[in-house]
Amino acid sequence: MLPILVLYYSRHGSTRQLARQIARGIGQIEGCEAVLRTVPEIRANGELENAQDNGDPFVTVADLEQCQGLALGSPVRFGNMAAPLKHFIDSTSAQWLSGSLIGKPACVFTASSSMHGGQETTLQSMLLPLLHHGMLVLGLPYSEPLLHTTQSGGTPYGASHLNQNDGLTPDEAALAQALGKRLAQTARQLHQ
Repeated sequence: MLPILVLYYSRHGSTRQLARQIARGIGQIEGCEAVLRTVPEIRANGELENAQDNGDPFVTVADLEQCQGLALGSPVRFGNMAAPLKHFIDSTSAQWLSGSLIGKPACVFTASSSMHGGQETTLQSMLLPLLHHGMLVLGLPYSEPLLHTTQSGGTPYGASHLNQNDGLTPDEAALAQALGKRLAQTARQLHQ
């Protein structure tokens, strides 16, 4: 089985919901399995929290090095990825030096509570370190019919969710699954 890492930070649960839908899409591709991981909170004093409350384990360097594809997700924080996820990404210099992520497919996803809160810039901010790692960046192509009609989340840059306190819309869930499926298909094709 090809491990596809779905790495996310979620404070209120919306990004976690997207991560689960991406994992469902990955699971639709034979020979691929989703590995859900999160990152710890950062306390006000800069220390990392040790406690977990959402059921998914904290990511390890081994998870990152062993994955054959990566979906990276964060809520919008002033048009940028959240600090806990950035903190982990900033700790991956050894993987950058060794080239352990070069040539692996990757995609990004995000959630926000306002329509114009910076979803696309957040997605772009997460793409930058993936490009530095030499990963193959995937988006959602417009061949996905829902991308043309969604009234909530979903962009060509990656899956997204507009939090209106009702959970993911059917379109958002379907687009997230499509992104996970595309990531897994690409990983499998690269390993044939």
